[in-house]
Amino acid sequence: MAFDRMYICVDRMDQIINWSNRADKRNITIQAVASADLKSSYVLGLHVNYDDTLSKDDVTFAAIECADHEKPPPFRRFARLWLPEEYEKAVKLAKGNVPSTEGMGSLDDWIEALSHVATLSNRTIQGASGNRLAMACSSTLNTPFTRISFTSRAFWPGVGKVRFFLDQESGIRAACLSAFADEVLAKTCDAFYVSISKGVTKDRALALVAESQRKLNKYVEKFGYECLHLQEQRRQYLKDHMHTLWSQKGKWRDRWLEYPFPNMAEPEKRVCYLTSLKADWFDYDDEHLANLLLKATLHPIDRFFMQTRRKTSMLERPNTSSSVGRRWYGYSAYDPAMAAKMLEIYRVYYNFVKIGDDCKTPAMRLGLAKGPCTVEDIIYYSPEP
Repeated sequence: MAFDRMYICVDRMDQIINWSNRADKRNITIQAVASADLKSSYVLGLHVNYDDTLSKDDVTFAAIECADHEKPPPFRRFARLWLPEEYEKAVKLAKGNVPSTEGMGSLDDWIEALSHVATLSNRTIQGASGNRLAMACSSTLNTPFTRISFTSRAFWPGVGKVRFFLDQESGIRAACLSAFADEVLAKTCDAFYVSISKGVTKDRALALVAESQRKLNKYVEKFGYECLHLQEQRRQYLKDHMHTLWSQKGKWRDRWLEYPFPNMAEPEKRVCYLTSLKADWFDYDDEHLANLLLKATLHPIDRFFMQTRRKTSMLERPNTSSSVGRRWYGYSAYDPAMAAKMLEIYRVYYNFVKIGDDCKTPAMRLGLAKGPCTVEDIIYYSPEP
């Protein structure tokens, strides 16, 4: 299949797993990084930081035998794995660096805090930062070896240009820019951070949307753009205000745009252009950049995560009970492999079976299927000899 342009949204979901050993009742959290096509909502890849083919003890002994501890992480035999003592250091570091939402008055404060955390993490050694790309864990572990994966590049030969909209996380950014470094330099790939305020009340969201529409209406009336389509009105507004909507934030003074057109799903949003090769401004003219900014969203992948939790009891946000400092999650799995399998099963169902308001599945919108599949089609599918 050939695509002139693709717009890919990438985010991460955390899933808490109950203890599987009565002698050690500590919870673990597995993470899934997923990417979805903006236009079709097709979920391209979903990668969980779990590998039940590995044994913690076997990896530890093998790492000692080959002196992995004495080598910088990129040159190790087990470079993709957290070694036990490194993981403990990383956990302590993360607990000390994770920002609290208390006292943060705005989304800008949250962006600054996350930027500060990334700065601290990048200074650490021995793989304690979030930028190690592919790590795994064993089913015997009570603490996971965190992995951050990225969509397989096997999909891209037929794609002219690709734009990534990424959740603000240094590991996801590092994975994207490492995998597509040549394409970024050739300007066939661009990446944007998209940061969205969490926990905005419905009344606050309605007020933000209404205020944004009032500003747009005033602008349209002033310049006589009433005959233009809404999307074109927004494009003109962005072009005319392009140099006033940006501000610098974080350690590296990244330029973030205050997105002026909120909606109920994303009532407060900031966008950061990560792959500009120019120091003074951006690689594209104002009209081209406005077109890209109007597409910047995480909604397709966030919607998939939301429906995954609602439709699959094992992945639902859990009810909890606790005693003596331990916490048990009523619906959660005891074996991380089961949660990983359920995520992949639902991804297939979501892509090929679940019909949207347009009576199409994501696979149909992308061009991979001519009609919706049934569950029986998938379960009993057998390739022709």
